[in-house]
Amino acid sequence: MDVFPILLVIVFFQVFVIQKSFPNLGTTLVGFALVVFGLFIFIQGLESALFPLGERMAHQFAQKGDIRWIVFFGFALGFSTTIAEPALTVIANKAGKLAADAGTISAQPGPIADYVLGLRLTVAFSVGLAGAIGVIRIIKGWPLMWFVMAGYGLIMVTTLFAPKEIIGIAYDAGGITTSTITVPLVTALGVGLATFIRGRNPIIDGFGLIALASLTPILFVMVFGIVAQEV
Repeated sequence: MDVFPILLVIVFFQVFVIQKSFPNLGTTLVGFALVVFGLFIFIQGLESALFPLGERMAHQFAQKGDIRWIVFFGFALGFSTTIAEPALTVIANKAGKLAADAGTISAQPGPIADYVLGLRLTVAFSVGLAGAIGVIRIIKGWPLMWFVMAGYGLIMVTTLFAPKEIIGIAYDAGGITTSTITVPLVTALGVGLATFIRGRNPIIDGFGLIALASLTPILFVMVFGIVAQEV
């Protein structure tokens, strides 16, 4: 039922607006069935493993009482989940090819691979940093608004100096990173910490990590573009 509106939109525009038959209809139907089945399996995995695991580990770290390990765990979790994001891999590869076509970098395989790797590592580091900052914010009880206002202020200033070719990629990077793998684990971490730290409200303090995780890649990718242009 969740996927049905997507199917409805595609069928409507293909039949009534474009007014052409579906190319490779059999392959399309098989692919759509695989998407539905994959989403079903993924959601079951989230509910049975990832969410409970994230909350349990957050509880255990809170009991351990060592802030340094909790903060490092927030960084490592954000970094590792972002590196594993399929959407980031696809977009980074596409950005590398387009940068080579535009003459921003050399069209040789080596420079393109370095650009793609640098972009992925930059985004992953930024999300890891967001995870660490988010954990500190939950522990200290600092308002989320402070970080959001300061972050977007820096983004607006950096946009003035970033290369035009990287700005669109940077702003999309926030949405790319907060995808299927990162969101469940990072959210479970935030909610788990806020649940087990005395004086914290899971609704008020537990959520907000994803906001930071979608904000920092925009800033860091534009900085990456500035540095890559200078080099």
